[in-house]
Amino acid sequence: MKKIVIYLLCVVAGWTAAYGQESLTKANEAYAQEDYIKAIELYEQTAREHGVSSDLYYNLGNAYYKHNEFAKAILNYERALLLNPGNEDARFNLDMANTHIVDKIDPVGRFFLSVWIDTMRSYLSSNTWAVIGIIAFFLFIGGCYLYLFTRSVPLKKIGFFGGIVVLLIAIMANCFAWGLNEKKEIRNEAIVFDATVSVKSSPAESGTDLFVLHEGTKVVVLSKVGEWSEVKISDGNRGWLPSAAIEII
Repeated sequence: MKKIVIYLLCVVAGWTAAYGQESLTKANEAYAQEDYIKAIELYEQTAREHGVSSDLYYNLGNAYYKHNEFAKAILNYERALLLNPGNEDARFNLDMANTHIVDKIDPVGRFFLSVWIDTMRSYLSSNTWAVIGIIAFFLFIGGCYLYLFTRSVPLKKIGFFGGIVVLLIAIMANCFAWGLNEKKEIRNEAIVFDATVSVKSSPAESGTDLFVLHEGTKVVVLSKVGEWSEVKISDGNRGWLPSAAIEII
């Protein structure tokens, strides 16, 4: 009986995977034929029924971009990069999509070391950094062995100094993996979807208008009160807007 159940589960899993691949193939064919509306529908259907991936979000972003829906294209490129920061195609197309939005915001200057760390962390996914961290830790153990249990002075030096280097790499890789995973779990960045929205001084229509944001602008959600979200933009300005005006990345 147990074997029959396992067999049926394998059959269902195989059928589901085949159906998902078929849906994705049809979406790719529709995109190639420049039927972007159908491609969007099929990509969205694949995401709902079979799960998401960086490549799927990237393809969906391309379909929205070709259909001139730039805010949705930006959203999906951002989601592709959230799952795989090393997706250079998504990053390039995101930059292209951002040229079509109205708001051109100059970001607050950041310390060069912080920029360098973020850039380096974004080259690889959290899983890849985690694997690097594990490998580096085992190499550190190997270095400790060489230092403690070998009689050769050159090997002891290799074990000592090499162990320090790989230990630092292990710490760095695990910090990067943790930071990327935390970013995926917090999900506090969003894209403005309303054509125009006034950012107010308080979470109410009666609040003073501080500035205006347009469709496609990226914001950081700081807090929520009822149907309002407090957001911050890249130049450091902040205020309140209706939660319905944004879509979480």
